[in-house]
Amino acid sequence: MRFTLLLPFIFCLFFSCKEKPKETFPSTLETKTIAIEYAKGFTVEKTGSGITIINVSSPWPNAQTSYKYALVPKEKLATITLNKEEFDAIIGVPVHNIVSTSTTHIPTLEALGVIDALKGFPDTQYISSKKTRELIDAGKIKELGNNESINTEMVIELNPEVIIGFSINNQNKAYETLQRSNIPVVYNGDWTEETPLGKAEWIKFIAPFFQKEELADSIFREIADSYNHVKTLAQNAENKPEVLSGALYKDVWYLPGGNSWAAMFLKDANTSYPWSNTKQTGSLNLSIESVLEKGIDAKYWISPSQFTSYQEMKEANQHYLNFKAFQNKKVYTFAKTKGATGGLLYFELGPNRPDLILKDLIHIFHPEILPQHELFFFKPLN
Repeated sequence: MRFTLLLPFIFCLFFSCKEKPKETFPSTLETKTIAIEYAKGFTVEKTGSGITIINVSSPWPNAQTSYKYALVPKEKLATITLNKEEFDAIIGVPVHNIVSTSTTHIPTLEALGVIDALKGFPDTQYISSKKTRELIDAGKIKELGNNESINTEMVIELNPEVIIGFSINNQNKAYETLQRSNIPVVYNGDWTEETPLGKAEWIKFIAPFFQKEELADSIFREIADSYNHVKTLAQNAENKPEVLSGALYKDVWYLPGGNSWAAMFLKDANTSYPWSNTKQTGSLNLSIESVLEKGIDAKYWISPSQFTSYQEMKEANQHYLNFKAFQNKKVYTFAKTKGATGGLLYFELGPNRPDLILKDLIHIFHPEILPQHELFFFKPLN
């Protein structure tokens, strides 16, 4: 009788209760590349084991370092062995507790329906989204100081599964401290992209952390289709108005370089931009004399720094009165579209919704094309 009772135990010991061997993840394992159409700064691959591999080649402008992250389904973490030397971070997914560091991440998290996973953010005052501000006001998203000197003690207390980082170089000491505390930091370089749709496609970078890839594909496809549709409409416009941009800061006029994100919008809106042939991907730094020479007769003027009224511009510099766009009240700004705490929606939502920016510009420059469109980001000066 005693032997009969021991039989199930012996059977379990030698068969069903034996620990399953771990699956080793070889570096030569075949992967499937996920289609990235416009963004140049990252790639995504899927393995047969369900692991997602993300490579970030552009974490900041002119970066000499790339980063490689492995995203492993949590149910497989105990059964798969990875070569830790091969990856900059290994993260179990889906994540439910994160820290994010750039306002451009907020619309993506909201669109994916995972904003509740955000537990901490530096400089929460710059967040404009009403939905996320409600979470901040309710104490569900903690203020963490500022990005370059983020409060590491508070972050460690929050114990996030991942920090979606933003940095201008690899010298962020706070990130180094957090990584030594076994909190993974991944770099989102959406801001380094030079095309509107390239920036927006970084939703495909964030989505795998939440296993929301299909939703991200659907969201981005809708945005890209919308953008390309109105771009095509604009190319059929009868006129191609000349457009001026930027304004003076002290004695320097800053305006978009010809290969910049902002200049691409002007091209896709079918306008004539006097500096379109310049090669810079960021801003041009010009004198007032050179801007007057090329832009004095421009029909429209957009993004005049932070000015929101003609009176402000007049008081700031009398040279502005020489431009025809100023004289004819054809100046438009994004500085009037603000969140409750003063953050500019253009910098938060704009990179994620380039189709809305382009629709605004086409409505301004070619009002006959989108006559029913209501301006969202750009508004006429007071």
